Amino acid sequence: MEFDQLIKRINELSRKSKSEELSEAEKAEQTELRNQYRAMVVGNLSAQLNTMKIQYPDGTIKDVKKTPPKN
Repeated sequence: MEFDQLIKRINELSRKSKSEELSEAEKAEQTELRNQYRAMVVGNLSAQLNTMKIQYPDGTIKDVKKTPPKN
């Protein structure tokens, strides 16, 4: 599903949930759509960060890289 269609359907279900109770199938669909949306946003953000560079005051330029979480 494309991003615009995904948002449209999420909004439809949200509006419907405010006026009436969603069926179990609709609740499951809403959860799945929201998970897809989150995954798309995180993927887009990661792609943008992977192409970013930071220029420090001394003139050095470094890539923005994903660092492993600290334990």
